[in-house]
Parts: sequence; structure tokens; C-alpha cells
Amino acid sequence: MDNKKLAGIWIDTEKAIVAKNHDAQNAYKFFLCQPIKAEIQHEYSGENSKNNAERTNRIKFFKEIEHLLTNTQEVYITGPGVIQEELKHYLHDTAQYKNLKITLDTAQQMPEEKVLETVKNYFNA
Repeated sequence: MDNKKLAGIWIDTEKAIVAKNHDAQNAYKFFLCQPIKAEIQHEYSGENSKNNAERTNRIKFFKEIEHLLTNTQEVYITGPGVIQEELKHYLHDTAQYKNLKITLDTAQQMPEEKVLETVKNYFNA
């Protein structure tokens, strides 16, 4: 694992758990970041406002994840459903991450320590 800056994410529509092996400058051993919670609104004045609110909240959620990936060279994304694909498309549509190597997988809910273990296993760390 030649000092590459790596990150793994378990994500669903409500939260993301990020494990990475670097800060902005240095790569070292994997650690867990503070989980990111998605904002979910429950009050809507109509279908259109509901869709707009969901889209706005999803982008805000992805931006918070993106912030943790600064200088990352490779990402492993896992979780249930299709939100991993949405995140991958979001990142590849962002200039800074358009060439980022992203691997997708699926996994059910897991505790943070299991996410850390899964990411370390994926990158053979």
C-alpha cells in the first residue's frame, strides 16, 4: 500500500461512515471520521417542494462527504441500495474528482468498527 491516500465509505440515505488513511498531507493508518448524517425533512407543501428539498439535502450530504475526501487517490464505496452510484456520479461530475478511482460494492447496515475493518481488508491494510 505505497502511501496512497485511500478512503472507504459505507453510505445509505441517512448517514455515511468514512474511514481513511490520511489527512490533507500525510498517509498513515486507517481511522474513522465523524459520521455524516443526512438532513431529512418531513414537512412539505407539495410533491415539487418535496423533490426539491430531497435533491438539495442530498447534494449537501454529498458535499460533506466530498470535504472528507480531499486529496484522496482511491475510494471504496459500499452500502445498501443505489446511493453509492449516486455518490460516484456526483464525485465524477466534480472537477476535483473526475478521475478518482472509485470501486462500488453493496453491504447491509454495519457498525462503525466493522466499516473500518471492511475498508482495511479491501485495501489490504
